[in-house]
Amino acid sequence: MTYIVKDNGKRRLPFDATRISRYLDQIHAEFPQLDLADYKQKLLAFIGTRDDFAADDLIDHMIREAESRTDVHLPQWDAFAARLYLNKLYKKASKNRFYDADDRYGSYVGLQESLAGRGIYSGDILRAYSKDELIEAGLLIDPEKDKLFNYPGLYLLATRYLASPELGEVYELPQERWLTIALCLMQNEPRATRLALVREAYWALSNLYMTVATPTLTNAGKRGGQLSSCFIDTVDDSLQGIYDSNTDCARVSKHGGGVGAYLGFIRSSGSAIRGVARASGGVIPWVKQLNNTAVSVDQLGQRKGAIAVYLDVFHKDIEAFLDLRLNNGDQRLRAHDIFTSVCIPDIFMEAVERRGDWYLFDPHEVHEKKGWYLQDFYDERRGSGTFREKYRELVSDETIGKKIVKAIDIAKRIMLSQLETGTPFMFYRDEVNRMNPNKHLGMIYSSNLCTEILQNMSPTRVIQEIISGDQIVTTKKAGDFVVCNLSSINLARAVTADEKNAELITERPTLERLIDIQVRMLDNVIDLNRLPVPQAAITNQKYRAIGLGTFGWHHLLALKGIDWNSPAAEDYADALYQEINYIAIRASHALAKEKGPGKAFRGSEWQTGEYFQRRGYTSERWRKLAAAVSDGGLRNAWLIAVAPNMSTAQIAGSTASIDPIFSVFYYEEKKDYRRPVIAPDLSLETYPYYERGAYKLDQFASIRQNARRQRHVDQSQSFNFYVPSAIKAGKLLELHLTAWREGLKTTYYVRSNDIDINECEWCSS
Repeated sequence: MTYIVKDNGKRRLPFDATRISRYLDQIHAEFPQLDLADYKQKLLAFIGTRDDFAADDLIDHMIREAESRTDVHLPQWDAFAARLYLNKLYKKASKNRFYDADDRYGSYVGLQESLAGRGIYSGDILRAYSKDELIEAGLLIDPEKDKLFNYPGLYLLATRYLASPELGEVYELPQERWLTIALCLMQNEPRATRLALVREAYWALSNLYMTVATPTLTNAGKRGGQLSSCFIDTVDDSLQGIYDSNTDCARVSKHGGGVGAYLGFIRSSGSAIRGVARASGGVIPWVKQLNNTAVSVDQLGQRKGAIAVYLDVFHKDIEAFLDLRLNNGDQRLRAHDIFTSVCIPDIFMEAVERRGDWYLFDPHEVHEKKGWYLQDFYDERRGSGTFREKYRELVSDETIGKKIVKAIDIAKRIMLSQLETGTPFMFYRDEVNRMNPNKHLGMIYSSNLCTEILQNMSPTRVIQEIISGDQIVTTKKAGDFVVCNLSSINLARAVTADEKNAELITERPTLERLIDIQVRMLDNVIDLNRLPVPQAAITNQKYRAIGLGTFGWHHLLALKGIDWNSPAAEDYADALYQEINYIAIRASHALAKEKGPGKAFRGSEWQTGEYFQRRGYTSERWRKLAAAVSDGGLRNAWLIAVAPNMSTAQIAGSTASIDPIFSVFYYEEKKDYRRPVIAPDLSLETYPYYERGAYKLDQFASIRQNARRQRHVDQSQSFNFYVPSAIKAGKLLELHLTAWREGLKTTYYVRSNDIDINECEWCSS
């Protein structure tokens, strides 16, 4: 006899095979194509081998058995596992919150009051909304929307993001998380309209048409924590500036953010300090300090701190910098827990092409003798401009110390590190600054941790430090400490929604309706945020920058029947992202008319119309929009950025970002078992478009897609290369040169596989 143990061992009941069989039959009614008889037989046989079975362990085994049966022929087993897990969540929540599990969801007002009382929710929603408003909002909850989740996505959402007093306890349920985010982000909207806006935001989230960034998903409505994903700091060349930046990086990491740190102003190794020659240790010791910070200050205990460091390819320390993450060499000069990124001007890539010389400089010496920094300039046009003029001036100035290397040798060191570690990331600084719509207010020196955010930057500097009684008062001039506020469109659902539900189409297409509410949600994040670094809060208000992104690109191509490597995919990327950009600009313009334009708008290329001219937006509708923006303003200084969003894409059951799938079907190794991973919406129709995984797809086709997309992205895209580990150096170099020639602003990881790839047509020479 097998007994089921409940309530932590307080109750012990005989196992009832008939009861569990009826329960499984109810779920199976949704999935009649599955062989439930065999599933039941194996399940009951396993249960019979045990004298005691904890109720939770039994449910987990049922889920695991269903999940293990998922394959390319029967992907529905994943949905079966999701239903089992959903029912487990409903039962646990009902028990903790004292309502009938058959209702699935309990009182939303009760949840708010309970978790606010326990210090989990902040109480902001209870203070902002009346009880009647919250009761009305609670009626929006649609438990049927829970059936949109696949099992991995639901499990990730439940175990990492749902609010709970204790780890493993279930209180908040998926639809309540969506509603809480909607209420949180709309709390400061006018009382007369905000519930209508809450309804729109809940519609967008609950249908999985979009996801918010991980910090917003985690922290919205909860006590403490900020809502933004990534930050970018410019490190000043002073002891105070370096240590202040390190502290700022620690504070950002403590609150769950990732950091990009630009180190190009720091003097090189052997530079003078206070007139003492060869006193500086250069950039590397400070990188190691940041490395220690990344390890020591984790992101809310969920993952290690994440810091990317950027250095210019013309900095004298670039060679040692490129070796930072290698496994060989002097480990005292290594930093394995940060991510390296290199800032590259056009003239360097030209030198690589012709196998020419390249010159390295100490930024401190340049500034002391010339009164300017080389990184403060860029080439205004392809092939000519201020940067190369200043660079050549330094080359010809015999009073300036310099190191001469071969450009191709630097490129080789970059590629060697990329194949071994995946980094450095590439940042094409001239193209970035040429296309910056807000160049009237500053320079962009680097990007963030994931290479998609491009905004004006400057260091924060101490003005004075005085003693006032028993207080020390420090006055700082705030620099532009970049903040990125992100959310992403689920392309595979949002773009196809009207096609799948033609009879339900309202007067507004789904994509248009979605982006309107999404831009408002992102704009509201700016005002609601409790940022851990003061200068970040100042920058956030100054630019009101947002990063509306996407995921599910490969998923969408498969649903549309478009081959990844085809010109049709490039054309579709061009057309779709132009439409997304148009709607986003129009939405920000509408917000400017409602709430006022951003402080950075006056003098920007948005106002002058140059933004639209640079991108060839010449059709009648674009001309009308450009004129309207020039006259009425724009709320947000930057609008579009395509982030990696792997976690939130998994929650929404789609493919990450603009990346291809790894494989149609594979097993993800977990601590004590293997989890099957299957391409979304896999069928006989979509299989041919998924068949070639990331390492078999033509990376040059990927570049062309991203180049077409980049025209409509005012910031950048987290774009990975997928290459065989045995790729020839010449082919990898050709990829980088092509990306630069095609006008990409950044590239992210070079992901090299550890196994041989057959039929690698694109990389064969």
